Amino acid sequence: MPSSAPSDTAEFLPLVLAGPMLRRLDAGRLVLWLVACEPLSLRLMLQPEGDASRSLALEGEACRRLRIGTSAWLHLIDVHLETPLPVDRLIEYDLLISGQGVEQGIAQWAPHLIHEGCGRPAFVVRSRYDDLLHGSCRKPHHPSADGLVTVDSLIKDVRHAPERWPAALLMTGDQVYADDVAGPMLVAIHALVRQLGLYGECLEGATVANSEELMTHPATYYQREQLLPAFQSNEALRERFFGGVEKPVFTTSSAHNHLVTLGEVLAMYLLVWSPVPWTLIELQAPLLDEDMAQRYAREAECIDAFRQGLPQVARGLAHLPSLMIFDDHDITDDWNLSARWEETAYGHPFSRRIIGNALLGYLLCQAWGNTPDACVTSLQTVAALLASGEDGQLDCALHDQVVDEVLLRGDWGYVIASEPALVVLDTRTRRWRNERNLSRPSGLMDWEALTDLQQHILDHRSVVIVSPAPMFGVKLIETVQRVFSWAGLSLLVDAENWMAHRGAAQVMLNIFRHTRTPGNYVVLSGDVHYSFAYEVHVRGRAEGPKIWQITSSGVKNEFPRRLLDLFDRLNRWLYSPRSPLNWFTKRRRVRVQPWLPSRSKSGERLWNGSGIGRVRLDGEGRPARVEQINADGSPPVTFAPERE
Repeated sequence: MPSSAPSDTAEFLPLVLAGPMLRRLDAGRLVLWLVACEPLSLRLMLQPEGDASRSLALEGEACRRLRIGTSAWLHLIDVHLETPLPVDRLIEYDLLISGQGVEQGIAQWAPHLIHEGCGRPAFVVRSRYDDLLHGSCRKPHHPSADGLVTVDSLIKDVRHAPERWPAALLMTGDQVYADDVAGPMLVAIHALVRQLGLYGECLEGATVANSEELMTHPATYYQREQLLPAFQSNEALRERFFGGVEKPVFTTSSAHNHLVTLGEVLAMYLLVWSPVPWTLIELQAPLLDEDMAQRYAREAECIDAFRQGLPQVARGLAHLPSLMIFDDHDITDDWNLSARWEETAYGHPFSRRIIGNALLGYLLCQAWGNTPDACVTSLQTVAALLASGEDGQLDCALHDQVVDEVLLRGDWGYVIASEPALVVLDTRTRRWRNERNLSRPSGLMDWEALTDLQQHILDHRSVVIVSPAPMFGVKLIETVQRVFSWAGLSLLVDAENWMAHRGAAQVMLNIFRHTRTPGNYVVLSGDVHYSFAYEVHVRGRAEGPKIWQITSSGVKNEFPRRLLDLFDRLNRWLYSPRSPLNWFTKRRRVRVQPWLPSRSKSGERLWNGSGIGRVRLDGEGRPARVEQINADGSPPVTFAPERE
């Protein structure tokens, strides 16, 4: 087993382990996320350019503190301002920590968050959401560069030009990979769990009795599929449901290091968003056979490169507000893909706990910052659970109760009353299930969820929709997924697209055709590990609406290059705008016009490369510039309509 003891070089823990991260940001409200090694007494200082400074003590509801371990406290900062902040102007800020009669600012306790030549971090409250960064799929051990590093570079270049700041960073799914974890990352997670004393838990229905036994089990590294539910006890069910494929309930092929406990999930968030936790641990490779040792070494190189960019990542997140929504890997691959999957996964106490723990991590580290008011009830139950862990282990019965409550939550989507309006969709927990064949893919949103979507966008002139999976994707790939679904093998190809379910697809297209819904839609998506832009015209309506599907993926992930080139070429041949094959798809009532990337050599429509997408909108909410900022440092790629 690897050593997980505290580092000999760390004589004491730093006050702040991660953050501050800017989350929801309005003229009258500031929401920040921070994790510290103890409960902090904080004061927020704001310095709008050209105005007097403001000082606010963060007490009571303005700063909620949740203890997640012996030496780890989550600080959820939510400040309501009596006097609104100015918009479109630079506002410097500081978080001052009081202790022993002395105050320390960010320059003392997190100097890596401050750009060279500046005294404090800053932000800009934009009057319009007309400039947005977006991206999904950030896998730490992927060999590509990290697109979040480019956010910091962009902010540094425009710091003194507030009119050029993006309004927000939209993280559109797979902010963490709970189901696809590198060996060195899992070793780091376990070391950090022990260093901070993150709370343990019992594990009902598992081969191991609790989280401590899980961390010390011989199969905990690269062999966790042996410990996951249904690998043995539900063997007959697996054979029946998955056509004999050797897969457990958690159908990902990368489940060898799948996260299980809440402590593991919380440690993962700290390690992907902050460089500080890495300074507290020392990694020693576990005992592995030759093949696994080689894999560990390859992954270690990628993780080391990932670590090098974390200071810039943390600095970018301290300057630009971020809004988030989950996709599958934040929880587990094929999460709620079909009614059959749900029936199997939620029917086993161990798999139910694993899913619940990942969703609790999402609540604490992502969802709360999007909509603090909507999370009040959930936080109360979670706070009671965390309070039960002061002896080192969470109460088992209460843990199950809290998991049940969080799994029953009806909707994780939200709406930002910006201009244009921003509507973020939950396409994972409100699914349109196939009642006739439980193994067929579910629709991404059910009738009620789609009805709610229509109500949110009625009478708006324009709207930005965040859909983790593209509403209008590559037709050839959707056809391949459909063929596999017919064969009962939807789990093998992640058959998750809007057109995979007839009912959901029809309702979504009807919403776009409604006369009171917006004239201009911009749909921002990720998920697919490549980037593209489409302009979509609804047939039969002379005055619109106009739809732009803009996809940026991944932040740190890419599609197999040769395979994507093949799909791109075949899709152009088989599904050109004039192809009769289009009439056999579910999109025959729309015409899709691809926009070409500026570095397209032979008419390619798909761009394959890690980075961050950026879209700038005109006064009518239409894309004025669409680009992909490449993580490898090469010039940005712009997307524009193909010349007629």
